[in-house]
Amino acid sequence: MQTISYQVEEHLSVEEFFQVLQSSTLADRRPVGEPDRLGKMLEHANLIITARHGDKLVGIARSMTDFVYCTYLSELAVDIDYQKKGIGKELIRITKERTPKAKLILLAAPNAVNYYPRIGMKHWNQCYVLDQLNELV
Repeated sequence: MQTISYQVEEHLSVEEFFQVLQSSTLADRRPVGEPDRLGKMLEHANLIITARHGDKLVGIARSMTDFVYCTYLSELAVDIDYQKKGIGKELIRITKERTPKAKLILLAAPNAVNYYPRIGMKHWNQCYVLDQLNELV
């Protein structure tokens, strides 16, 4: 069996991004039916770490960062067939390694809430979300 290779990728295809979202179950909370929006998500991310098994994309950590203060890890997706093998943790480790001075921040998917404390991440209650401008009072 080939080993998993990790790399920074600047030009990931929308199709591969879509496939890993689908195979990881993260597609339930992402706009997978809007390929143009997925393309913009890739275009505006400034740090994308991937995990590949041969040519197959099996994991992604997609982030927006200033590299010195904060890194927002927007997607951590690992193909369900490759989960529980340390790939997600390695994607997080490489992301943090690339942004050592920045605090790494993420919103956990409901199924992953218990995963992050197990790998050493701290839980904060102070997160707020605004989905639509008209919700602002």
